[in-house]
Parts: sequence; C-alpha cells; structure tokens
Amino acid sequence: MADNEFREIIRLGDKDIRGNVPMGHALTKPKGSSYMFANAVCKVLNLDIKKKCGEYTVKEVEKIEDVIRNPAKYNIPTWLMNRRRDRETGEDKHILSSDLDLTKQFDIRFMRKVKSYKGVRHAAKSKKVRGQSTKSTGRTGTVATRRKETK
Repeated sequence: MADNEFREIIRLGDKDIRGNVPMGHALTKPKGSSYMFANAVCKVLNLDIKKKCGEYTVKEVEKIEDVIRNPAKYNIPTWLMNRRRDRETGEDKHILSSDLDLTKQFDIRFMRKVKSYKGVRHAAKSKKVRGQSTKSTGRTGTVATRRKETK
C-alpha cells in the first residue's frame, strides 16, 4: 500500500474512524479524549485540524497514536490528562477506551469498600452521587403517581 493513498478507515486509540472525518474531530472519537486534548495533540504535532484523517500516512498516524498514549512525553499540560495524581502510583496519566472503563470500575469498587459517601450512594442502586436533587427526578424503579380517573 502506498503511503500517499487515501485510507477509508484509520485506527486511533482502539477506535475505527472513517477516513473522511477531519483530524480535529477524529481525535475526539476515542473514549477519554476531549476536544481540548485533540486541539493540544494537533498543536504539538503541527497538524491541520481540517485535513481529512484518511490523508495522513501510516507513520503520521502512528506518531499521533503515540502522542495520545503518552502525552506527558510531548509536553502536553497535565490539566488536559484525564487521570491526574493516580491513587496507586501518584503520577499523571491519560487513559483511553477500555482501560478507562476498567479504571472507573476499580475506583467505584474502592469507594464502596472504604464506605465513602459516594461509595454508599453507588452501592444503593438508583441514588444520585454528585449532589443532585432527588425530590422530583431520578425516580426510576418506583410506581409513578397517577391522576385519578374521572367518570
């Protein structure tokens, strides 16, 4: 396959992306990658945000993948990473796709284990965790009040 050939599908961050999507938008597709993080990756590598991602060569896509996986190595600010000061290692990380889901499950399991307020709310199914109102919303699993039928 020639390097300058347009590719219909590219793989970024364990996600298949159509080749006609602009690179700025394609970098937001993998789970765990935000719009600001995508802009930072484009800025670090001097990528054109509007250029179609299928037009990039295999080596350029591998370089983009490396920046997404190891943003600290390319001087991307730590406030753009989605796992700052990890509880176990204490370092700043950027986690993508299934690793992000797994880490989130482990965090919730830890909160349940230490019986923090958020952990107790997670353990009790259908309870709001982040301080939202529960009087009128979040009534899943209950019988709805019905208006009396008129004759």
